[in-house]
Amino acid sequence: MIPAHEVVERALAAASRGDGVVVVVDETARSHLRWSGDAATSAGHVLDRRVHVAVVTAGGTAGVVSASGALDVTAVRGLVADAAAAARRSGAEAGAAPLVAADRPPSPDWHDPPVVAPPGALGRLAAEVATAARRAAARGRVLHGYAEHEVRTTLLGTTTGLRLRHVRPTALVDLTGRDDRLGASSWASAEVDDPAGLDLAGLLADVDRRLDLSARRVRARPGRHEVLLPPSCAADLMRHLYQAAGARDAHAGRGAFGGKLGTRLSGLPLTLRSDPVEPGVACEPFVVARASGADTAVSDNGLALRPTSWISDGVLTALVHTRASADRAGVAVTPRVGNLVLDGPPGGRSTTELVESTADGLLLTSLWYLREVDPRTLRLTGLTRDGVHLVRDGEVVAAVDDFRFDESPLHLLDRVTEVGRTTPAPARERDDEERTRTAMPPLRVADFAVAGPAA
Repeated sequence: MIPAHEVVERALAAASRGDGVVVVVDETARSHLRWSGDAATSAGHVLDRRVHVAVVTAGGTAGVVSASGALDVTAVRGLVADAAAAARRSGAEAGAAPLVAADRPPSPDWHDPPVVAPPGALGRLAAEVATAARRAAARGRVLHGYAEHEVRTTLLGTTTGLRLRHVRPTALVDLTGRDDRLGASSWASAEVDDPAGLDLAGLLADVDRRLDLSARRVRARPGRHEVLLPPSCAADLMRHLYQAAGARDAHAGRGAFGGKLGTRLSGLPLTLRSDPVEPGVACEPFVVARASGADTAVSDNGLALRPTSWISDGVLTALVHTRASADRAGVAVTPRVGNLVLDGPPGGRSTTELVESTADGLLLTSLWYLREVDPRTLRLTGLTRDGVHLVRDGEVVAAVDDFRFDESPLHLLDRVTEVGRTTPAPARERDDEERTRTAMPPLRVADFAVAGPAA
């Protein structure tokens, strides 16, 4: 194949006079393992290349095309021609702006080959899973799950002279345990940079502990309950809030954030922020927009990302802006960043410690099938999954059947009564294309709306 950096250069060389061109090349090496019991049900190692070409005309129109696989020089030039034709067919784009200037030198590793995830990176994990599954089977339990090791090398070049490169490694494991005698299941997950950092033993212990607590079952009554949301549940809810926090929709009076900038969303000093160099959840330090949308613009590609606080001490302080929308609003540009961190006051406690101080509440494990019901309030409906537990006087006393719920992550913030210790924690419902890395605390929430049984 043509080296990735040469794909970029060949595409930029094919630009027509007066057009701005952006080229993004993603080289992805991915190993995966899926298992049930002590048997692997699928495993593989994939090398993939995807090329995105955007053309922005002098008239402010933009066109984007994408292709995957081993493209030759002729195909690369064809992508540029197709993107230019799409740009000329389209109307003026609200988010279009001149391309970002070359305000920094090329990445020093621009010409290096893509970083490759070793095909055997999950071998140790596979052996540990098989051993753990046999031990679980001896107790009448079944383990199943999914693990993945991915290294994505992204190259971004523009006709203004930007040449940027970023390598993003990710190792993920989802683990579910099931005990059919108890009619119970439990789930745990972790995401780190390196498979060697995956604490499978800790995840297994967490799953076993929750299954052990499921011998007695009760049904949650519909209504309002105090709930303890572990970090993964907080991640799912805050991810939906972040996705809805586009400035363009807010200023047009659409969605849940219109007129809310500067208003207090929580009585606690909660801070929701993004930082591309945040330890444990680091992400691309510059904008990578493979397509334009309500709060993204291909013309913003390469814009340097900086730490951004979306909510500061409980007050909404920023929405997601492109350069064009920020210019119209007369504010600093705050583009979307590929991670999200929720912090509370110092000294936050763990989920276990929150349980120990709970008089009467429900401890959730994870959320599932979240769907937006009302964009004006950001009200979501969804299900709990793989275990809810009843807590009385600081102890888990029974398992509770999974239930449906209706909640707005925006309005929920004002009912948070305690914030735990923030740790890296993946959301259960992930966007595989644009995965936002998350670090979240456990949350104690008053008056959580239980709508009824899941089934």
